[in-house]
Amino acid sequence: MRQSLLVFTKNTFLILVGFLFLANSCQSQKKEEIKPIKHDKTELEESTRKALDIITGANQTENYLPLIKNKTVGVVANQTSVIFTTNNYTHLVDSLLTLNINIKKVFAPEHGFRGKADAGETIKDGKDAKTGIDIISIYGKNKKPSKQQLEGLDIMIFDIQDVGARFYTYISSLHYIMEACAENNIPVLIFDRPNPNGHYIDGPILELENKSFVGMHPIPVVHGMTIGEYAKMINGEKWLKNGMQCNITVIPCANYTKKSVYSLPIKPSPNLPNDTAINLYPSLCFFEGTNISVGRGTNKQFQVYGAPHLPKSNFSFTPHPNEGAKYPKHQNTICYGKDLSNKTKLDHLNLEWIIDAYKKTPNKDNFFNSFFIKLAGTKKLQKQIENGASLQEIKASWKSGLNNYNLMREKYLIY
Repeated sequence: MRQSLLVFTKNTFLILVGFLFLANSCQSQKKEEIKPIKHDKTELEESTRKALDIITGANQTENYLPLIKNKTVGVVANQTSVIFTTNNYTHLVDSLLTLNINIKKVFAPEHGFRGKADAGETIKDGKDAKTGIDIISIYGKNKKPSKQQLEGLDIMIFDIQDVGARFYTYISSLHYIMEACAENNIPVLIFDRPNPNGHYIDGPILELENKSFVGMHPIPVVHGMTIGEYAKMINGEKWLKNGMQCNITVIPCANYTKKSVYSLPIKPSPNLPNDTAINLYPSLCFFEGTNISVGRGTNKQFQVYGAPHLPKSNFSFTPHPNEGAKYPKHQNTICYGKDLSNKTKLDHLNLEWIIDAYKKTPNKDNFFNSFFIKLAGTKKLQKQIENGASLQEIKASWKSGLNNYNLMREKYLIY
């Protein structure tokens, strides 16, 4: 099948005119499902995105409404799938319905359509309480929509905010959506969004024998691509089953470059509550494959780490069940470790923390669990840490793979 890409080099703010009425028409709807990130303005650089400076694909309706008008539409979306106006935003599904677009089904990834479920929690099929539209889970046993579930659709929209890490499962959902749509001759329209960790590339390349839903492709942990660019790479490298390709159209962001500072306005998942957590996530997620907590069950998720067995210190936290963490690691037990919530923004993977925690763990046989290799994408990293390899030695072992990845990635860049 042919692959198509629409790239728009020029944009205007005429979109505001078409959507000011949307904000008014949706003001009566409850917005508790869509939780904005609270930003400390003193911590943000002057170049941080102001309202509408960077225009997401979803906001460029003049470029995609002709592609979906009079068609039966499926939408892959979650709580981040919104359209912005000057002082407000509405969910993409609500907005398109207001514009009389025929949305037949919504496909919900990890954390669900409204983004409240725990990491790894099974998402069930159902109906959206606001719209009555059928919601089909693409997380759990049904990661790839069936032919029956896609029946009657003329086009699929994919609009999910990613954070640029291989183990963040929305790019795995993208793979399966593209594969299912390619098999059923359904084109996919991708609304691009900035990558908040798009300013660097780092980590070991996944080895295919360690392929899983938290890592499907031979890429580094931090891949440096937007969703639209990543979809092009999936097609171009023929990673779909039998080397098939999906008919994709990308609506790129306007006024965006890889150097742009993009502050996410909405939490991409329950345990990434702010810009700091999103930036630390690629480095701290390795702890999910160990007996160390990353603050799930606190108000500093992915901004702290600790465990009851680490040396006592001035900093401690006690995980309790909360939204996005019904059964947090070390629940109701005091954990000692480090508070990274004031850490300077990272432009690399930081392994110092996991190396230090391993060294300070008394019973090292219990430090790693089987999930760690899936997160790392290689058995080598665990062995390097266990054998006392230096940070420089570990990083040096990634160099060749990263060089090859950069050459491959270059072919698919939009920005």
